[in-house]
Amino acid sequence: MKKLFSEIPFIEGERVVLRAITQDDADSLRELTENETVYRYLPTFLFEKKYDSMEYVIDHLYDECFRESIILGIYMKEAFCGIAEMYGFRDEIHKISVGYRLLERYWGQGIASEALKMMINYLYDETDIEIITASTMIENRASAKVLEKNGFDLVVHAVPEDWGYEEPVTADKWIR
Repeated sequence: MKKLFSEIPFIEGERVVLRAITQDDADSLRELTENETVYRYLPTFLFEKKYDSMEYVIDHLYDECFRESIILGIYMKEAFCGIAEMYGFRDEIHKISVGYRLLERYWGQGIASEALKMMINYLYDETDIEIITASTMIENRASAKVLEKNGFDLVVHAVPEDWGYEEPVTADKWIR
């Protein structure tokens, strides 16, 4: 078993690859982070939105950020589609949370479901993770469907949660 954070994962699926983000992805990552439609259901304190320079973000994804989360690019045939994240690591209880965001043009193609399935398989098969959780804003039905399709159960509905906005966000909590 690998220890989470011992390496940057490279995970290959049928159509999708999850791998380290490189400087070649800066323009696509910038496009993703500047799309208000993509980010309307997400926290404000995401690492990729922390700095103005995408080049700086990419340079520090696997040093500054890697201690707290693993952010991988989601690719289809080498095209950057979005990002997959494993965050909120709790080593003492073998728990991690997961998330994903796609460029809007890749919505509705099953890419998020495939990427999530790959993360689940990697975490359960190759690491000592035993609990995987996720959170969604209650309005984000598309993300909830991705979680349900991948075997997540809704455990708490409509609870206030700090997502970095002025007021708490009403969110659903999921577990697998």
